[in-house]
Amino acid sequence: MLDTSPLNAVVERFADRLRAAPQSCLTRGAAAEALELARELAVRAQRLEDPSGAAPAREVPDEGIFLVGDQVAVTGLDLAEALRGAPAAGNDAKAPSEVLDEAVALVERAEVRAMR
Repeated sequence: MLDTSPLNAVVERFADRLRAAPQSCLTRGAAAEALELARELAVRAQRLEDPSGAAPAREVPDEGIFLVGDQVAVTGLDLAEALRGAPAAGNDAKAPSEVLDEAVALVERAEVRAMR
């Protein structure tokens, strides 16, 4: 089973920072950056859970600036769970460990952009 603790750690750190951020920071772009990240994490989890794409895509809704921390946390943990259950990579698929590394970097970059 893949160790997803690096993803869990960066997701929780960013989510906590968003939850504690003042409204002014969230409205200056942090919330928009976080929502974009949550949507991307959700897409990646959906791809792992349904590689054929048979299920209809689900998009994370915009529920307002004060919920984006929770949305990042939920979608990040969903991706971590999907990665733990992902089979080894096929011929043209990325290895779960590679998807994990990309997701960690994605969250770290989003946090830097959002919290500057």
